[in-house]
Amino acid sequence: MAVFVFVLLMTWNDYSLFLTIGFVLIAALIMFMLRFYYPLSLEKRIDRVEIFLRRQQNTPGIYINYVLANRLDDEAELVMEQIMQKYKWKSTQASFKAAYGLYRKDMFAIRQAVPHIGLSDYRTYYETILLLEDGRSDEARERLQSIKKKWMRSTLLAYIELKAENRDTAIQHAHEALNSSRGVDRYVLYKEYEKVLPEVVGHLS
Repeated sequence: MAVFVFVLLMTWNDYSLFLTIGFVLIAALIMFMLRFYYPLSLEKRIDRVEIFLRRQQNTPGIYINYVLANRLDDEAELVMEQIMQKYKWKSTQASFKAAYGLYRKDMFAIRQAVPHIGLSDYRTYYETILLLEDGRSDEARERLQSIKKKWMRSTLLAYIELKAENRDTAIQHAHEALNSSRGVDRYVLYKEYEKVLPEVVGHLS
């Protein structure tokens, strides 16, 4: 509404059409950043990310993060069906299938999805998890070093140490993962650590 009023004022005061359109585009970009991109990718406040995710029921590719993070089993299958109908690219579907497989602890589903994941960090992330589930922790540690995203590396290291019953070291890596993550990634990690490493999230909100 404020943008509309401002455009009217610019028009009445004979500002050029080029300047008016430029203002509208910049204002639209700022609105998009504040309402969508920032909570999705940059926000650190868990409560604000949660509010954002709850409002994304019409965007299943985003809403699935809220559903899986909060273990809403009844909704998970339905949202996954919506995702498979909406996103037709095999590489996109593969990423969601791997995440859903991990949620259900279905290693076979992850193995089927991994070769089709396009983003190298995410593919390596799931490959490392498969190595760990096969008891090949040394290979898993070596494999994860190629991941560029720090929060992913630290998440996997925390998982490795937790499986090895080195809780203090796992907590250290979990702190690193949370501190280097933002937006939805941070939210998903937070909700997972609430259950498995509550010491890590006690001071966060």
